[in-house]
Amino acid sequence: MKGSGMMQTNRRKPMSEINVVPYIDVMLVLLVIFMVTAPMLTQGVRVDLPQTTSDPIQAEKETESIVVSVDINGAYFLEVGDRGSDPMPLAEVREQVGRILAERANGEVMVRGDQNVDYGTVGRLMAVLQEAGATSVGLITDAYESTN
Repeated sequence: MKGSGMMQTNRRKPMSEINVVPYIDVMLVLLVIFMVTAPMLTQGVRVDLPQTTSDPIQAEKETESIVVSVDINGAYFLEVGDRGSDPMPLAEVREQVGRILAERANGEVMVRGDQNVDYGTVGRLMAVLQEAGATSVGLITDAYESTN
């Protein structure tokens, strides 16, 4: 049969498997990048607090603090413990704070208002917090620094 002029070819079947080694390398590089950059991300809202002279408030250690922030544009943000939120309307702030305070014996809420925000914006927020069941509303400020 060798001399019959027909040549026998040794063909391989095409491989239908995906080589995942490069994908694993890319995944590990992305994992390292996210591990390095995650601590650098800051949480919270940028608020330029007014400066006053006052004594710090002693908060209870076992309950997470409720902080409602108002930024310079008048947007409201709700922070419970370390968890922040996206901007939300005032009605949603009332609903969420009311739900949280219904589960707690302590009705204390703190307000962080930018010093350049309209006074009426902070006033409306404080009224809504009282409607939601807050028995105590405190204002967060920075320590006053004398320029003299």
